[in-house]
Amino acid sequence: MVTLQNQSTAPNTPGDIKMLIVCFSHSGNTREIANQIKNLTGADIFEIQPIDAYPESYNAVVAQAKKEISGNFKPKLKTLTGIVENYGIIFIGSPNWWSTLAPPVATFLSVNKLEGKTIIPFITHEGSRMGRSAADIKKYCPGSTILEGLPIRGSNVTGALRDITSWLQNLGFNKR
Repeated sequence: MVTLQNQSTAPNTPGDIKMLIVCFSHSGNTREIANQIKNLTGADIFEIQPIDAYPESYNAVVAQAKKEISGNFKPKLKTLTGIVENYGIIFIGSPNWWSTLAPPVATFLSVNKLEGKTIIPFITHEGSRMGRSAADIKKYCPGSTILEGLPIRGSNVTGALRDITSWLQNLGFNKR
């Protein structure tokens, strides 16, 4: 388990800082990274679920994602708000679709007030790394502190523990 090195320096979070991992995962890769972060930090986890599931077919998902992103479409979610209020640190996980956040993550960020919170992104990809995800998170989260994100290639998620641990330590988390 890792803990934040100096909890008193986090913005607007007295005492112990509650951590939450919010993620959307279509293929399971982002969920796997979220679970590894949970195991290392003890953070709570919440998985974003759209009301209408994405198709299973890779090509169909790619086509739908392209259409949604180019049209700035925000899909409806099963649970939309009331998730983040009691947390000071929010890990945000998304696959990189068309060089940005998956539309369900954009929906979640656009309706939840994250001002004053520390946001830590992690992105799964197949070659485009973070894309413009960090810039888009900044756009959706004004007044938040955005820390360095972690891009993980989707095909490497099962072997990513060392990278995740190093990333967390570089952000100021220490092993207990």
